[in-house]
Amino acid sequence: MTVIRKRFLVMGTVQGVGFRHSAARMALKFGVTGWVRNLPDGAVEVHAQGEREAMEKMELWLRKGPSTATVTRLTVLETPPKEGETTFAIRHH
Repeated sequence: MTVIRKRFLVMGTVQGVGFRHSAARMALKFGVTGWVRNLPDGAVEVHAQGEREAMEKMELWLRKGPSTATVTRLTVLETPPKEGETTFAIRHH
């Protein structure tokens, strides 16, 4: 079982459209852990980890987001996995 972790920066019309809650629902569906938060510049930051196939599904979803969002750019950075993380949380700062 190979767990990978990525940091995503999602840009576009992604705040005030339910993006964080939708991302949390999709993470639960795909079996991905981590967190999501709004950034002051209008972007959404997502840190997610899981098995490669689950992470591929999460990344594909983040490229489009919920139907209420318009994603114009997704930046992806691989980061080291985090031990002991068991949930996906919505952060408020």
